[in-house]
Amino acid sequence: MILVGLGGNLDSPRFGSPRETLTAALAAMEAEQVRIVRLSGWYRSEPVPRSDQPWFVNAVASVCTTVGAPELLALMQALERRFGRIRSRLNAARVLDLDLLDFRREVWQTTSLVLPHPRLHQRRFVLAPLAEIAPEWRHPLSGLTAEQLLSQLSGEQPIERLP
Repeated sequence: MILVGLGGNLDSPRFGSPRETLTAALAAMEAEQVRIVRLSGWYRSEPVPRSDQPWFVNAVASVCTTVGAPELLALMQALERRFGRIRSRLNAARVLDLDLLDFRREVWQTTSLVLPHPRLHQRRFVLAPLAEIAPEWRHPLSGLTAEQLLSQLSGEQPIERLP
């Protein structure tokens, strides 16, 4: 299983609202031979850490591809740039954020790639949609399921499922 987190909290001049931008990003991934196997519902989430920037729209997708983890990450980062993402500072507002959460349970620790995603177990906006599409998924390091990880989070990090 390969899992990708999607998020954005700025409108795109080219694609529209964050949700429309994320939908366009999924189509762009499929055009790059990354097949979307399953997509969670859309969620609205408060920025982490809290700030005055707009709330995010988030989802998690299970994908299938023939490329390896480093190549998939490079493709996702190229898509972010193509969609107008500017990496100005950590946790800045953004048009598009694509995170490689898990790649076939592989564990990586390099300067350019860390798998599983180092903060996925701390983020409700990742765990709630992940538990929705892959309840059997287990964190490659802790062995805990998405639901178990989700239940360990405090009541902070408000999110809501969008219609």
